[in-house]
Amino acid sequence: MMPDLAHWFGNDLAWSATGDLAVVSEPISGEQRVLRRLLTGLGAYMWEPGYGAGLPGLVGSTATAASIQALIFSQIFLDPSVASSPSPTVSVTQNANGSFQCSISYVDAQTTNPVTLSFPVGTLPAEQIPTGAFTP
Repeated sequence: MMPDLAHWFGNDLAWSATGDLAVVSEPISGEQRVLRRLLTGLGAYMWEPGYGAGLPGLVGSTATAASIQALIFSQIFLDPSVASSPSPTVSVTQNANGSFQCSISYVDAQTTNPVTLSFPVGTLPAEQIPTGAFTP
């Protein structure tokens, strides 16, 4: 499998020490793909209109922590890096300001290492969503 570009959702592409575009391999590329799927709006990819969970699009809606949790769980198995056993855990809590904090724990299917992703969905500007939250 070829390595992916080092690109966390909402951030710029990363550069390598030699000035080339930085690349990543598993498990980081799997983490990037899971987040990209969850944070991409429905219909945002014209060639794959069914791609994406559209979590940022839930801002201002009547979504509940339970409905966001179910949406994440329905999407997470669509990425091959997420092992089906043991089953991933998804936790969503609502903050006092109406935003949500999401936490996902799963086992990487290729490396069999545990992975934990945590990110906010809500009142933060889109450019702040992934800041520092996903650096291994």
